[in-house]
Amino acid sequence: MARAFPAVRMALAAIVIGALGACTTSVRNHGFTPSDEDLSTLQVGKDTRATVGNKVGRPSIGGLMADSGWYYVQSRWESRGPIAPKEANRQVLAISFDAQGRVEQIERFGLEQGRVVTLSRRVTDNGVTKSGFVSQMLGNVGRFNPNQFFGDNSRRGRL
Repeated sequence: MARAFPAVRMALAAIVIGALGACTTSVRNHGFTPSDEDLSTLQVGKDTRATVGNKVGRPSIGGLMADSGWYYVQSRWESRGPIAPKEANRQVLAISFDAQGRVEQIERFGLEQGRVVTLSRRVTDNGVTKSGFVSQMLGNVGRFNPNQFFGDNSRRGRL
């Protein structure tokens, strides 16, 4: 019995250490935004898309239109134990270009400027029915037109 007590203490200590380890904050970083030092090399009205790409790199996200701006997005997610991850920080850097492809404006947005967008759950009907082979064959019984299948016989034999 005297030997069982230290084993119980060791098991209990391992459980406590494991439980405390599970409560530590786990951090995940996603994306990339150029630093302020890199952005200081850009000149509004002078730099083009090509020079911006060479100086700070091309973004992974572009605007919907071909000639719209570039968007650099970086986010930091933190999770603690079994609690769902929460976004702790988000930075969006928007570089817009004018009609000649030169830098027009550089803006930085944070998590506080973000808005939640509710997505619609409606689904468009695709018109596909779940019918089997036999029901499809029986459904086409009255629709058969031999002229469409064999072609127009009035043209046969003519050169």
